[in-house]
Amino acid sequence: MKQYIDFFKTQRKQIDASCSSLVNSYRDEAFASFEETGFPIFKSEEYQHTNIAELLDTDFGFYLNYKGESIDPHKLFHCNIPNLSSSPHFIINGHFYKEKNNRNLPDKVFSGSLNTFAEEYPDIFSKYYNKLAEEKGNGLTALNTMFVQDGYVLYVPKNIIIDHPIQLTNIFNGKIDALINRRILIIIEAGSQAKILICDHSTEKEPLYAATQITEIFVEENAVLDFYELEESSKRTIRLADNFVQQSTSSNVMINNITLNNGVTRNNYYIDLDGEFAETYLYGMAIVDDTQKIDNHSVIFHNVPNCQSNELFKYVLDEQSLGVFSGKIIVAENAQKTQAYQNNKNLLGSKECKMYSKPQLIINADDVKCSHGMTTGQLDESALFYMRSRGIPKEEAILLLKYAFTDDVIQGIRLDTLKERLKMLIEKRFRGELIRCQECI
Repeated sequence: MKQYIDFFKTQRKQIDASCSSLVNSYRDEAFASFEETGFPIFKSEEYQHTNIAELLDTDFGFYLNYKGESIDPHKLFHCNIPNLSSSPHFIINGHFYKEKNNRNLPDKVFSGSLNTFAEEYPDIFSKYYNKLAEEKGNGLTALNTMFVQDGYVLYVPKNIIIDHPIQLTNIFNGKIDALINRRILIIIEAGSQAKILICDHSTEKEPLYAATQITEIFVEENAVLDFYELEESSKRTIRLADNFVQQSTSSNVMINNITLNNGVTRNNYYIDLDGEFAETYLYGMAIVDDTQKIDNHSVIFHNVPNCQSNELFKYVLDEQSLGVFSGKIIVAENAQKTQAYQNNKNLLGSKECKMYSKPQLIINADDVKCSHGMTTGQLDESALFYMRSRGIPKEEAILLLKYAFTDDVIQGIRLDTLKERLKMLIEKRFRGELIRCQECI
């Protein structure tokens, strides 16, 4: 913790140098918060199995004022997902890669750099930026706000429907250990619709890359957002992500996070259903082996009546990997007619892998339909025996059963081209093949 406090005090001018004055204006308050609270406490209720202070104890470098001009991501990556390349964006080491010509979006829609948005839309920026993160965040969120250099903003004004999905690729690049702090702000105004896919990739295998990522999502009345994340980095990466969502009346949000290759991952989801008839679908899936670790934590707040949430997380673990799921649904006293469903299912492929699960319901209303559950086990031996008796080789039968186990998370995807591509990527992952949703050229 001390190294970050000292760095902030001694390098403040450099931290501010290439950023919008509005982005810089939030740093002092965040620093005071971080100095007071520090990192989330290991072994506390929310951080039973992930030690943030230990993960960030390395003497990382900082990519301050580095905008990534040394690489051209279009030459480095080529998207293999059909119909997703019409609006490609890149963040390289936390900095938005500015395109010369990328105007495939409706007029008035902003899709680009956090700093640029702050300069061009100062009133909207000030209305939304850091509002959810400051209210519900912790020391990790404060650290990000202290050091963030740039990020990405999607702003969709009222009654605009974006027909094709937007793709944003986060790229770790460089041959030295580095800590990257990136920010994502999504504002979907009333009556609008958008879909976005965010992919995590690293260009090198040896350096230790760590990232804090803070995402704030505002979905207003009758608006719809599909938010997909696909992590395909390396075993030398640390991803620490806080996702904050606020939904208004009759809004609809789909969140689907899939981890196919990683080192250590901690994803937090804090979702507020603040308008009646809002709907949330939160899905997650992870395939981990070796010593990889995935830790997903969610809190869904049903603050008003007549809202619905559906939550499903599935893990496939093998070798010495570690999986963690802790989910909490909180139904307020006046939130009658709530429907909330939470489920966690896990498949263990070895005696050495471990899974910790803690689904929870806190219900303060009496006219609700809520349920939660968890199952953890190994492959169905009778199904495996049946398949082998029909002539299917053992390894192929195991692969088919694992593939079937993940299917309902994939079916929750409302983007057909992504759904089909993920089926192929998951199969390759189970076969132990090197995979990327974007192939290196």
